[in-house]
Amino acid sequence: MRQYVGRLKPTFRDMYIPLEFDPGSDAQCDWGEAFVYMRDKLIPVQVLCMKLSYSGKPFVEAFPTQRQEAFFEGQHQAFNWFQGIPARIGYDNLTLAVQKVFRGRNRQEQQAFIAFRSHYLFESHFAMPRHPQEQGRVESLVGYMRRNYFVPVPRVNSFEELNCMLLERLREDDRRPVEGKEMSIGEAWEQEKRKLLTLPRLPYRCCVTNPVKANHLSLVNFDGNRYSVPVEYGISRLTVQAYVWRVEVSCGDRVIATHERCYKKGQDILDIDHYLPLLIQRPGAFPYAKPVRQWQMPGVYREFLIALNQRDSGSGVREFLQVLTLGRNYGRDNLEQAIRQALSENVIDAERVRQLVNRGTYNARISATQDSNPYQVKVILPDLSQFDELRLVGVAGGGVSNEQ
Repeated sequence: MRQYVGRLKPTFRDMYIPLEFDPGSDAQCDWGEAFVYMRDKLIPVQVLCMKLSYSGKPFVEAFPTQRQEAFFEGQHQAFNWFQGIPARIGYDNLTLAVQKVFRGRNRQEQQAFIAFRSHYLFESHFAMPRHPQEQGRVESLVGYMRRNYFVPVPRVNSFEELNCMLLERLREDDRRPVEGKEMSIGEAWEQEKRKLLTLPRLPYRCCVTNPVKANHLSLVNFDGNRYSVPVEYGISRLTVQAYVWRVEVSCGDRVIATHERCYKKGQDILDIDHYLPLLIQRPGAFPYAKPVRQWQMPGVYREFLIALNQRDSGSGVREFLQVLTLGRNYGRDNLEQAIRQALSENVIDAERVRQLVNRGTYNARISATQDSNPYQVKVILPDLSQFDELRLVGVAGGGVSNEQ
């Protein structure tokens, strides 16, 4: 009966109502795809697009994937770009946000998405299925982005370079006029940003968290790849926090390893520092160890190792590994400067490097303190009279004990 009555009613399928939005009230968000030459290889990139409905100010950011952590990270960066948060954001029925679609506009949202929007305090609004015109503003941004930002096809070396290029294009678009208003996008945004919700003091952690266990090779498995952790944590239960651009491995509340995230499959991502305690015990494995072969050894390190081997007739690996362990405590930059200084002095010795790295770190800490407060050093001397009171109490207590 409902279908029969529906056929009798007049329909206006191709007619739409013009809409107008208040400043700060609404935005729309969706994904688009484009192509770039990255390191001279043509690859597809996923572009998160968001557009404020009042001012028309756009935001785009390119990612290697459309996964949930990228979805959250892109919106977080958009809020920073807008310097505020719209009260309501419209989405298509993407599975990153919607777990189940009910009749009308009722949706069962993903728990992670509920946590994300609760952190930023905006409302969600989902388009009706098969009604792309409801997302017209962001759909037009997706097309504009492809035609203007990715034609001709950009040539870049990294996603960081690509996103910096996109931000420059967005700044240039601030001069474009807003449709239906006698002002530019930048001028309309200046009016709108005062009405946007305030950014929270702490950003949302845009990551996926999984419990993992390190194996006997001191590796943890995540998303088809294996990431190294310090051998001290081998065969331990740990936690992986996977962000868009990095992977962190934690033991309790302490981050014990950080790697650049890999989107290939079957890869071992290793850090030589994680295996130094084992290599010191088994220096004969140094030429064959996979962490060593993956390591892009800086030139100054290689020069120092060659000098050690020449001094000790090819047996300077153990001493070189002892030098590398200094980087765990003092940082690689300080260690590299100390090795360069030892080479300039022609003193090829691990102990000399240890002295230099100790002195360099100490001097840097002292000079930083003096620069920040050069004349207001105040030393508070202890009140030594308290020791006299303790001595008298002790004597009194001792006398009582002797009498007993």
